[in-house]
Amino acid sequence: MSTTLGAIAKSLAKNPAFAPRTVKQELRANLVAALAAKTSLDDLFPGLIGYADTVIPQVVNAILAGHDLLLLGLRGQAKTRLARALATFLDPKVPAIAGDPLRSHPLAPVGAVAAELVATHGDDTPVIWLTPADRYGEKLATPDVAVADLIGDIDPIRAHREGYDLGDLRAVTFGIIPRTNRGIFCINELPDLSPRIQVALFNILEEQDVQVRGIPLRLPLDLMLVFTANPEDYTSRGQIITPLKDRIGSQVLTHYPKTRAEGVAILQQESALAGAGGVEPVIPDLFDELIEEAARAARSSEFVDAASGVSARLTVAARELLQANVLARGLRTGERHPRARLVDLPATLSGMTGKIELAYEGEQEGPLKVGWHVLGEAVKTIWAERLPPVIKDEEDERDKGPWKSLLRWFAAGNRVQLSDRTTDAEHAKALAQVPDLAELAQKLTKHGPDDGALWQEFIIEGLFQGGGLAREDSLRGLVYSDLLASLMTRKHKGKRS
Repeated sequence: MSTTLGAIAKSLAKNPAFAPRTVKQELRANLVAALAAKTSLDDLFPGLIGYADTVIPQVVNAILAGHDLLLLGLRGQAKTRLARALATFLDPKVPAIAGDPLRSHPLAPVGAVAAELVATHGDDTPVIWLTPADRYGEKLATPDVAVADLIGDIDPIRAHREGYDLGDLRAVTFGIIPRTNRGIFCINELPDLSPRIQVALFNILEEQDVQVRGIPLRLPLDLMLVFTANPEDYTSRGQIITPLKDRIGSQVLTHYPKTRAEGVAILQQESALAGAGGVEPVIPDLFDELIEEAARAARSSEFVDAASGVSARLTVAARELLQANVLARGLRTGERHPRARLVDLPATLSGMTGKIELAYEGEQEGPLKVGWHVLGEAVKTIWAERLPPVIKDEEDERDKGPWKSLLRWFAAGNRVQLSDRTTDAEHAKALAQVPDLAELAQKLTKHGPDDGALWQEFIIEGLFQGGGLAREDSLRGLVYSDLLASLMTRKHKGKRS
């Protein structure tokens, strides 16, 4: 790589890529090359699942049009990841004048600092090479962000010492945006910026100038600006000022996974599931479906504030906690490959409840009850897809259908206690005491040889969710019993109290 301005100038004839061009021209050219090479939309932005037919085409259009971009969507919709992925369309390396805070191209110096460096060193002006990571900047907007943080501030001591006018860029200590010149800069949660700061951004985009401490400064910056915002912020915390929003070329709406399969793919991609101490937990696919379905249930639940959304981070955290609970059991029991159970699901609640904003009805119930509720809704949904109903609608009799013998066994006063602390063998033994359960699970689910206990447990939990059994928490897990007997016991206790 050339290291001086003179060497860059000589290389220009042989390598046109060294010629100055704007960052938007660069992004457009590299995207055009990728599209011409028949790169699929999924491969353009790897790791972004479920956006190939909705979000990504709009982002592609924005880049081809040379627009700045506003990504608008609820939390946990990969807005920041999408913004960072734009840097993949920057050139692998571009030259910049060493020592210039505005990172001018050696053949197109911008500002007094770059001009002074070139005038002083001529063809020997040192050159550095910037990577895409060097050319991406990001700032989380908060109400206390100042112009000095984003744009910069005038240093009167330096101006006096060096004899600069206060309006000279050499007297300015630049903020993060000018230092990302010739790159992509992302401001997350834009409405949180005060209107005064948004006006400064607008001036840079539209007029290429800004006032710092009442002194106008000319800032001819070359940037692609990307903003993210949550629709809820428009009413609860602030607004995007109209002139700035009008200046942003494209607004793209993000969304949550459209299908369960997309959501499962996301949580599998994002969750970290490393074993430890020689123990490798086994998490059957059913749990990924249950966790994702619980998130989907929360997004439509009357107990959850729909305007706040339910982040995809909920499913990731829940799966990691599930794995952690199984790992802890394996370390205690000495099993090398402990398998996840439905009785492990309560361990996921601590990762779910903190990521759900409750509506008024949910606040009355409490976060733990809401967490249990959405997990129950997930069980009901998957049950309805794969198993016969617990109670036939037309007969409304609990002792009809394939569950007759199971419900009668519980009605005879029998109980099943399942724990997240026992070994897999002990867990299977607890389920084996229910007559016909193993045969029924195999017949109805056609499960593999290793999933027998899981589907047996799923049937018992589903019978509870369908109104056929009672369930109560214990210090060692969950206890299932006859619903009618449980109701009578509670009624008796109520009379005695």
